[in-house]
Amino acid sequence: MEAFLVSTGIVALAEIGDKTQLLAFLLAARFRKPLPIILGIFIATVVNHAGAGALGAWITAQVSPSVMRWVLGVGFLAMAGWTLIPDKIDEEEEGGKGLKLGVLGTTIVAFFLAEMGDKTQIATVALAAQYQAFVAVVAGTTLGMMIANVPAVLLGERIAGRIPVRLVHGIAAAIFAVIGLATLAGAGQSLGF
Repeated sequence: MEAFLVSTGIVALAEIGDKTQLLAFLLAARFRKPLPIILGIFIATVVNHAGAGALGAWITAQVSPSVMRWVLGVGFLAMAGWTLIPDKIDEEEEGGKGLKLGVLGTTIVAFFLAEMGDKTQIATVALAAQYQAFVAVVAGTTLGMMIANVPAVLLGERIAGRIPVRLVHGIAAAIFAVIGLATLAGAGQSLGF
């Protein structure tokens, strides 16, 4: 349960102001069809985070526990710093330009591509390696993405200016830093790290 809750909370916080949340705002404004956009976000996130979680599980099987502890600890600290850097959406990640995929297809492709190498995808790899709980981590990170992005789709511009993005990013960065320091200090030794 801890893996699920931590994964949900970290990703929900890290996603506020992230480029995929900005993409959710753009898609909502462009298409004005929230249900296929929400379904597309869900599908893209499940596929992307399942791959990331599988990579995290595979890495755990390949690396010794002592090396894994250092890699994860430093990785979470790096995620803390990265979370404090504001995202901008690249034009090629807006999706659908020149493609005739419809709202659902455009959202799936755009979100999947926007998540590649994104901090929430990398967090999913690290969380899956840390907790060794593939299903709980993928379910948690997916729920975290939905918690952050569904309101962006449904409420759009009405809430965009009211979210204290810097504060939320600071909280997410602090959580990543605490997990990183705890991992380096050996908090995960009962899990084999």
